[in-house]
Amino acid sequence: MISLAGRDLLHSWGKFVLTSVGLGLLIGVTLTMAGVYRGMVDDARALLRNSGADVWVVQQDTQGPYAEASNLHDDVVRSVLGLSDVQRAANVTYLTMQVRRASRNGAAGDDVRAMVVGFEPGQPGEPDYLVAGRRVTRSHYEAVADLRTGFALGERVRIRRHDYTVVGLTRRMVSSGGDPMVFIPLADAQEAQFLKDNDAILNERARTAANPALNRPGVPGLLEAVQASQASNRFVNAVLVQVRPGTDPERVAAQVRRWKHLEAFTGAQMEKILIVKLIATSARQIGMFLVILAVVSAAVVAFIIYTMTLGKIREIAVLKLIGTRDRTIAGMILQQALGLGLIGFVVGKIAATLWAPVFPKYVLLEWGDAVATLAAVTAVCALASTLAIRAALAVDPAAAIGG
Repeated sequence: MISLAGRDLLHSWGKFVLTSVGLGLLIGVTLTMAGVYRGMVDDARALLRNSGADVWVVQQDTQGPYAEASNLHDDVVRSVLGLSDVQRAANVTYLTMQVRRASRNGAAGDDVRAMVVGFEPGQPGEPDYLVAGRRVTRSHYEAVADLRTGFALGERVRIRRHDYTVVGLTRRMVSSGGDPMVFIPLADAQEAQFLKDNDAILNERARTAANPALNRPGVPGLLEAVQASQASNRFVNAVLVQVRPGTDPERVAAQVRRWKHLEAFTGAQMEKILIVKLIATSARQIGMFLVILAVVSAAVVAFIIYTMTLGKIREIAVLKLIGTRDRTIAGMILQQALGLGLIGFVVGKIAATLWAPVFPKYVLLEWGDAVATLAAVTAVCALASTLAIRAALAVDPAAAIGG
């Protein structure tokens, strides 16, 4: 049986192909938007996996270091280690900031937005694996960076006042927002997070000296002790806990809440905070874009098929005059619409695959989303063709011989 849709397309294949490519770019954007959301979820889960923790101990009445500010004294880790079923526990700090490449030949280096992580070597919070270089072995001024920072082995980067040498590189170590991580020793990170500039330190010392309660006559050493305490930092953002094998993390978290007067979250609870709460607004925004793109795609397909149908009114009238059934004419238009959608989907899938690695944030393209998109494109094209089908079926056969 001769395909009427195929024979018709041979006469206007250029317009059909260009339209398919345009629709394909819209579909590619749709797949990319879905991939951006999937990438955000995967970044959040990667952050939790990379921490190596079963339980996060944070400041009371907060939701942890990834969602909001959390400050703990660094000696809390000792009391957490004293709990039953705790295998390991370590302090950690998180600070999102601009990390500057060290100046070269007198010129200032460019900035890279990164999450600076202060960790204890050999403890939870340390990067699991390296793709190049070695781990941090010194207590100061060495760093391990994620590949997405663009840093190279041996390169010097500036964090606050100090320069750090990149001794190792890792991969897929990112924050919940997709910022690459830079790992430095805990003591350095504590200083970087709470260190004030020189003018602020001088002003604070002047205020302290002017306070009669802190600068009492006849009490030698009091002022110096107070100023020393103000210049040091003994805070961290969280304690990462690993429980003994076979132990329910919720059991340890409940002990922390009851006896230590701190907040504790298990992996499932922390994942819920990151995915359901932190990226919920972004997810709704992406969902709105997907709806808009679907409506635009449907409008494009409907307009193109309708225009192509109006362009061959006389041919359709001839078909009806020679006895072609309405079902055959409707099938021809439907096949053209579905062909437009299928070619567009192939173009969109290829385009999304090609440009996804170029995006600054991680784009995760899943086959499940591709299959769902294909089904949606098929449904949209079939629905959009109804307008053209109605116009074709309304054609009077007499138009084939009319003026």
